Amino acid sequence: MQLLKFFQYAYLIIAVLFIYEAVTNWNTDRNRAYMGLLFAALAIFMFFFRKRFRKKFEDRNKP
Repeated sequence: MQLLKFFQYAYLIIAVLFIYEAVTNWNTDRNRAYMGLLFAALAIFMFFFRKRFRKKFEDRNKP
């Protein structure tokens, strides 16, 4: 279960990296910056999705 919790927060770290990449590429290559923002939004979505899924899984296994 701890591994699932680790990967849940890894999505946030990945989102921060993609946001940083988008900000640094904003003036040079807008298409790449938009792609970075898209992947950051996807990573944030995956964080909340995995969080909700993990909660359901834990509640299902409770006696």
